[in-house]
Amino acid sequence: MTWRADILTIFPGMFPGPLGESLAGKALAEQTWSLKVTDIRDFGLGRHRSVDDTPFGGGAGMVMRPDVLDAAIASVADERPLIVLTPRGKPLTQARVRTLAEGPGAILLCGRFEGIDQRVIEARQAEEISIGDYVLSGGELPALVLMDAVIRLLPGVMGHAESGVEESFSAPLLEYPHYTRPAVWADRAVPDVLTSGNHAAIAAWRQDAALRATQTRRPDLYTQYIASPARAP
Repeated sequence: MTWRADILTIFPGMFPGPLGESLAGKALAEQTWSLKVTDIRDFGLGRHRSVDDTPFGGGAGMVMRPDVLDAAIASVADERPLIVLTPRGKPLTQARVRTLAEGPGAILLCGRFEGIDQRVIEARQAEEISIGDYVLSGGELPALVLMDAVIRLLPGVMGHAESGVEESFSAPLLEYPHYTRPAVWADRAVPDVLTSGNHAAIAAWRQDAALRATQTRRPDLYTQYIASPARAP
């Protein structure tokens, strides 16, 4: 089954962007996933195809109109989840990415200006997702981030199935550090255990390194991991 992505944006030229390259691009060519980009301005008003207007209550900037957005959404709406990329949304997690990858696809609405009229979000029961606590110029880059995270989990996209498991946030732990040749570089040697051939010791070292990195850099994740009933003893 092809995973289907529909993008609603006023900048259709931004897609597929980096997703047309590397493994994602190969998967797109092989129809593991598909991409349809809809220009919201096709549903705009007047000869200038206007998609926005001044905010009620005053304030700087413009707000994307609910009637225009609803018409654009209606042109692609089906059983797939409708997602609005916004810093007001719930943080994107690996668990949500995995669930999306197991589904039929997603419709991604990319806002611009000061934001989207809340009424269309509520009327369409859209899911609001954020990729971080910062503000970008629009939802296009977050949409690319979300799709990249999903596409790499689709069957056959990555070369090794375990690549999708032994990585940051899957446990939830940050990933352990990686090393490759040369064994000594700039007077820095690879940890001895990694060249020992003792696979049990290597696994234990990696687990400990992941725990230490998570405890130091993301204590919130470490607390979540410690409290998880499913964590390894």
